[in-house]
Formats: sequence, structure tokens, C-alpha cells
Amino acid sequence: MIRTRPFYPSIGGLEAVMQMLAEEFTRAGHQVTVVTASENTARDEFPYTVLRRPGFWRLFQTQCRADVVVLGNISLWWVLMLLVCPRPWIATHHGWYVDTGRPVRWLDRLKMALAAFATANVSVSHAVNRFLGNPGVVIPNPYDKDTFHLMPEVPRDRDLVFLGRLVSDKGADVLIDALGILAQQKGLRPRLTVVGSGPEQRALEEQTARLGLKDQVTFAGPKRGRELAELLNAHRVMVIPSRWNEPFGIVALEGIACGCVIVCSAGGGLPEAAGECGIAFPNEDRQALAAATERVLHDHALQDRLRSAREEHLSRHQKPKIAEMYLSVIDRVAGLPSAHVPAR
Repeated sequence: MIRTRPFYPSIGGLEAVMQMLAEEFTRAGHQVTVVTASENTARDEFPYTVLRRPGFWRLFQTQCRADVVVLGNISLWWVLMLLVCPRPWIATHHGWYVDTGRPVRWLDRLKMALAAFATANVSVSHAVNRFLGNPGVVIPNPYDKDTFHLMPEVPRDRDLVFLGRLVSDKGADVLIDALGILAQQKGLRPRLTVVGSGPEQRALEEQTARLGLKDQVTFAGPKRGRELAELLNAHRVMVIPSRWNEPFGIVALEGIACGCVIVCSAGGGLPEAAGECGIAFPNEDRQALAAATERVLHDHALQDRLRSAREEHLSRHQKPKIAEMYLSVIDRVAGLPSAHVPAR
């Protein structure tokens, strides 16, 4: 049984991982039920059961029949349900349980403390595992290799790409400031494609105009699927300038899979997601970002070295392998002999 507050058709990293696990567990021959708070106006057509906002009695019956419960992040309500009907449970941690710039609330502390009572804990990065202070295993996130892969027919003739929501935490303004530094101090004018939408778009466009970068920066809007993969394949470098410490960063895997090298913030789990395929700079350090961007764009030997690590790095993030690592934990929690890849 998988319990996750957000799920398809909601879009996000947690949603994608929980859907992947449900699919891969089912493919491995397990009977899977997903319980979620997300609603879907269309008919669900999955090879597993999806219960959306079930009532107490149905949730109680379903949980009591489960061999193991996998929680996508800790929810107080769902932990309380485990007291009503105790089952072995695995807490998966995809974030920090605290908001950037906000004092830690007692509710946040309680969620983190409850992790100690899980039968097993799984964190998506070593950074999250260290933050939570749990002796849990680390299983990184996978990416969709069917969508994100090399397309040799697409000319790689563009410089920089940013992919993400246009909100303050994602740091697109930090990147635009870095481009301003390169133009003013070095006379360099690499072109940037901004992929995504959000409430900060107008402010970013005004910032671009104010710095005299309108001819360099293209706001491409949101892209998905093959259209997005083609656009990533056209670029040499993906920049991920997040202000806050990302727990992981599937976007880095998507860029790497499409042949980009990565320049990313050093905080959190982003460097783990980029691996040997990228270089990092201190969060919000515009001067350091400008220097890192210049270095990667003009050092072709560095680009080749970063790209040479691509296959090995991506091999650790394939869906079947990640699912096997989760199944190894599930077998251990359920007291079964494991035939799966041990989690790290």
C-alpha cells in the first residue's frame, strides 16, 4: 500500500516517484493500492488500484489488509491511522519538512520526530538523510528515460537553459544577474532560454530589460514531453540556480539525459543529482555563478569530461533499479528474503 497526499494528475517530483513505484511494484508481481488526497475528474486507468479520498472505514480495511505501508513523506493523519491499524511502515522523505525563511514550527518538529518510529526510513539524498538525523537508507530519484534521452538529430547550438517554476526559490533572477555580470565585466553574452512559468515571470522580464539582456534571454514558457526533451537537447549547459537547498533535483537528471552539462547550487541534494556531470557554486553567489558559467561554456575539455560521466551516472537512476532498491527495503520490513538490489 502506497499512501501519498499528491498523486496523478497532480504534477511534481513526489507524484512522479510514487507513480513510478506503483508501476514498477505492479510489474514485479505485487498487488498495489495507492491512497491519495488528489482528485481526478477523469477515469483512472492504472494497472493498480487508486483510492482517492477514501472514507475512514474503507481506508481502515485497506490498510489492515496491507503487508507494508509506504508513506510518501510523513503526514500526521496517516501516522495516526497506523496507530489504529498497525502495519510495518516505510517513511520516504522527499523534502525537509520546513519552509525556507520560516521558523521551524512544532508541527514540523513532530513530523521529523515521527520518522524515528517508522519501521524503515528512505531519503532521496544523503543531504536529506543528514538533515533528518535518521539512520535511514538513501535511494535517489529516477528519471523518465523514455522521454529524456539524446536526440542526435537536434543541433546542439544554444548556450544555457533554465527549467523550473518562475518563483523566488528557483533563483532565475540570480542567473539573470550573473548574465549581467558577464556582460559588464567580461563582454560575454551567452544566450539563455528560460523554460517554465510562474508568478515571477513579469519581474524577471523587467530585470532582463533593465540589465540590457533582452536580446540574450528568451522566455519560452512551459514545455512538456518530447517538446521539452528536444529543447534540452538543443542546449549545451543547464543552469539550476536554486536559492533554497533542493532535496534532490530530478531536473538535473533530465538535463544530463538530454546531453547538457550542469551548473547548479551547492546546497542540499542538487550536487548529488548532478553527480560528476556538473559543477556547483554557493547558493545565491552571483559572481561565482558567472565564473562557473563562463568556465563551462568556454572549457571544451571540461564539457567533455562532464559528459563522459553521463552513462554511469544515469545508470544509477533507472526506474527498475530504483524500484528494486525500494523492494529490498520492503522485503526486509516484511521479514522476507530479498532477491532485490540492496538499498544504499
